Amino acid sequence: MTGSIKGPFDGRTWAFFGAAVALLLAAANLRGAVVVVGPLVADIRAAVGLSASQFSLLTTLPLACFGLFAICVPRLASRYRAPVLVIGALMLIAIGAGLRATSLYGLMLAGTLLLGSAIALLNVLIPGLVKGYFPRQAGLMTGLYSVTLSFGAGCGVFLAVPLRDHFGAWQAPLLLWALLPLLCACCWLYMLRTRTQRSSGTARVSLWRDSTAWSLTLFMGLQSLFFYSIATWLPKMLMDAGLTDQHAGLATSMINLAGIPANLLVPILAARMQSQRPLALLILVLGLSGLSGLLLAPSAAPLLWASLMGLTGSASLSLALALFALRTRDIVEATSLSAMAQSLGYLIAATGPVMVGGLNDLQAHWHGALLLLILAQLAQFACGWHASRPGFVIPDQQRTAPAT
Repeated sequence: MTGSIKGPFDGRTWAFFGAAVALLLAAANLRGAVVVVGPLVADIRAAVGLSASQFSLLTTLPLACFGLFAICVPRLASRYRAPVLVIGALMLIAIGAGLRATSLYGLMLAGTLLLGSAIALLNVLIPGLVKGYFPRQAGLMTGLYSVTLSFGAGCGVFLAVPLRDHFGAWQAPLLLWALLPLLCACCWLYMLRTRTQRSSGTARVSLWRDSTAWSLTLFMGLQSLFFYSIATWLPKMLMDAGLTDQHAGLATSMINLAGIPANLLVPILAARMQSQRPLALLILVLGLSGLSGLLLAPSAAPLLWASLMGLTGSASLSLALALFALRTRDIVEATSLSAMAQSLGYLIAATGPVMVGGLNDLQAHWHGALLLLILAQLAQFACGWHASRPGFVIPDQQRTAPAT
């Protein structure tokens, strides 16, 4: 659908490569600074004197920020150029990560809010930039972006304890994620020279009345609900089934590792299809297989169940990100759709771990919670089936002509 659109870097190999590297470097900063505190929970709680609920705010506030601040991004994007916003967001991530490395809880919360709001800005902007900078390579760049997200999150978790041990301080890994955004911001200074074509008419049409936009929004929300629910509770589910904490942790790590191939391949395949409905069906089959195995025989093949669910989560996110580009005509529409889907999507996602944990408290087993996730997968498939039909959000006859 985007093959006939000319990008600002077409025919300029080095400029194309530089823009791609800059975009992926920005993406690498979107998860590491958030997840790095997980392996350091005991150190941080002991050093700062935090209760479990106080510490949980350091991990849940960013998710709330992702939803609450995403809806504001299109208005900012209409006033400021994208490279300016990216540089500003990277600076805020650096400041926020630095504040989280202090031993003052108030400053840590302030840093978390800065971090979350800045990442929300980039979460929305980057899918739009893929559309604006690389319209002919949207599938490939979305795949690389999705892989970079997972890689950044993996590095945040993997490097936390080694860096703490090497420097003898729990603040060291947090400060790493304060330094990296500053280096990436320098790369984006080059991007200030680049301009993308904008469509003033598109910005005047509301996506909130479009059924495809709503289907993609609900698809985004339900896939996030599934991922965060499984990522939060899978270790406990497996330990309740008789696995040791080490085996449960190994299985849980497969959620991210097994999904990397899907991160890369799904957007590339989606870009080559007129209708992405076969991918929506494949995601449903993977999700139901993993959840059914976990429900019926959790200890029989935990690595397999976790891998299937990891593939489901990664494929779902990658398809959603690809559709932001494939269902829109230009960077304005792509940014607006990304903002709508991610603002409501992350708010929907925040309810998942709470509902799953609540059902476990009520029933003292995981059957009800897993059945809830199976129903969520069916609803996600219905939304994905509708969003994957050929065409764009905002039919041509509903588009407002640009003001003259």
